[in-house]
Amino acid sequence: MLVGGVTGVGYYGYSFLQEKFGAPEDFVGDGTGAVEVEIPKGTTLGSMGLILKQAGVVKSADAFVAAAQEHPKGKAIQPGLYPMRKQMSAASAVELMTNPANLNTLIIREGQRNIQVYESIDKKLGLEEGTTSEVAKKQFKTLGLPAWANDNPKIKDPLEGFLFPSRYELGKTSTPERILKQMVARANEKYGELGIESKAKSLGLKTPLQLVTVASLVQAEGMNHDDFRKMSDVIYNRLKPTNDVTNRKLEFDSAINYLKNESNIDISRTEAKTLDDPYNTYFHEGLTPGPIGNPGSDALNAALSPDQGGWMFFVSVDGKTTTFTKTFAEHQELVAEFNRRRNGG
Repeated sequence: MLVGGVTGVGYYGYSFLQEKFGAPEDFVGDGTGAVEVEIPKGTTLGSMGLILKQAGVVKSADAFVAAAQEHPKGKAIQPGLYPMRKQMSAASAVELMTNPANLNTLIIREGQRNIQVYESIDKKLGLEEGTTSEVAKKQFKTLGLPAWANDNPKIKDPLEGFLFPSRYELGKTSTPERILKQMVARANEKYGELGIESKAKSLGLKTPLQLVTVASLVQAEGMNHDDFRKMSDVIYNRLKPTNDVTNRKLEFDSAINYLKNESNIDISRTEAKTLDDPYNTYFHEGLTPGPIGNPGSDALNAALSPDQGGWMFFVSVDGKTTTFTKTFAEHQELVAEFNRRRNGG
């Protein structure tokens, strides 16, 4: 059972009547049975109380409001889907709703790879491992991808870059297909807002998908959001034609890590130089065939608006901050410093 969508209309009149007739009515105990309740975004405590009352969770909206006001976290109850019980005391209902672990949601972090998203969906829905991955593989053409997606036959996962980082509400009717459609729809909405399709060529890219790919690389390589615009500048500068009209290689560890489904800071240079795979940017010039993760808004904005400082190289000497340089000589000095620190020098 799913209950939701009630507004605050009528609550204050209801509250006035309750005041006339004494203390608000309330159930006793933790309740029984199960009911799923949806709290829409922007809902007031009074409206939440009415939603819960209508669902048979609490006996009165006033009792819920009073309990929420007394609870230290009661005024911070988030919108979303909650697995509630019938005939709960108002205090029990508030206690349940103030615990984030009880909010039936799935949170996709910025930069998460699809393989991680699929695993999270399986766990949240209690499905056998690999279920969502199989759905994605078989049904990607029906999940709402834009026409410009999957424009490269070498792409490993056509949905990579289209499972937008956000919070998603889950319910009893949630399925891998429905959740994936929600994520793709959220990505389409964001990409439309940012003008991804119309701005790609002005940045020297061939397709909108390449712009999402740039953003995914920015997201993966940037140590923090302050790095993103400079990281974006590095990528575009390395893609620019050189005197012999060829592209410089990106040589990004993140691309190899995506290829191998790892997060390794010690990439074998021998392997990097010899592994012939389109996702190996040490071996092949240009961008990877498609995104290597799901970029967030900041990385996307950075891909749309690079720093334009002429940055060509970067290294994190201390593992916390990134230093960008314009010349290879400067870069080599920083690499030497990085190696000295690692070796205890």
